[in-house]
Amino acid sequence: MNHPLNEFACPFVNRRRFLREVATWTAGAAVAVPLFRIAPRAQAATSSPTLVVGKGTDYEALVAKVLEPIGGLAPFIKKGAKVVVKPNIAWDRTPEQAANTHPLVVKAMVKLCLAAGASKVMVFDRTCHKEQLTYVSSGIQKAVESIKDPRVSCTFVDDRKFVPVKIAKGKANTQWDFYKDALEADCYINVPIAKHHRLAGLTLGLKNIFGIIGGKRGELHKTLGQSIVDLNLVRPPTLTVIDATRILLRNGPTGGKLDDVKELHTLIVSTDTVAADAYATTLFGMKPDEIETTRLGAAMGLGEADLNKVKIVQV
Repeated sequence: MNHPLNEFACPFVNRRRFLREVATWTAGAAVAVPLFRIAPRAQAATSSPTLVVGKGTDYEALVAKVLEPIGGLAPFIKKGAKVVVKPNIAWDRTPEQAANTHPLVVKAMVKLCLAAGASKVMVFDRTCHKEQLTYVSSGIQKAVESIKDPRVSCTFVDDRKFVPVKIAKGKANTQWDFYKDALEADCYINVPIAKHHRLAGLTLGLKNIFGIIGGKRGELHKTLGQSIVDLNLVRPPTLTVIDATRILLRNGPTGGKLDDVKELHTLIVSTDTVAADAYATTLFGMKPDEIETTRLGAAMGLGEADLNKVKIVQV
């Protein structure tokens, strides 16, 4: 009998207790897994979220630059931490086609994680096109492997690692399978690309959660906006870095035509994924409340969608 894990609602979790509960589930124990209690997110209620926006054509240097105003990665990665860097590697497209996260952005983030003291950095995505193609054509596998560090891996998703998780506050979904490596990570860094999506309007930080879930993802499209928000209740990112170095204006999420791509040479960084999504929406000439996931994410307490209440730092 399978017993779903309880909701994983914060990146600052007692990891040792979580691993014990995962072990209980994996063993198929006859007793129910105990409820997993999470402390509130570590941010003062009166403070405004900070969002950093940077522009530049040297993407590796730009990643470091946009992290400076929030203290770099030191506040998020303790020595010996296990880190997941989660880009979009879903599509058999080249970097120029803007369907996946730019490989240089991913490479720079991994290197900074190592410099901050990470003992392990994992890069992966549950892809839509065949992973043997997407990992290569995106340039991400080559970029990560070029770091040549045994602490770094860029591997395909292992279906055996998905575990059921109870989503206590979910409205459209109260349980779904999540990738254990993402749940176990001490630090989860969300690195999506900003692009058009024919169903969601735009796919940004919140939508990138699809890359760490199992099951029949197509079923979620019936209530896509609410489903995306429900899933983000389980594993909110420690940090979101939205790649808008080039954005896909039309025919997303797959893209394929260079005419649909606009180069902006921009990165957006925040601990508040909703705020990051809200700002990214403006790059498409849209308002944050036009995107259902942003609107619902704010309503369910995942972050701030009103950019007038967000401290924005330009670098």
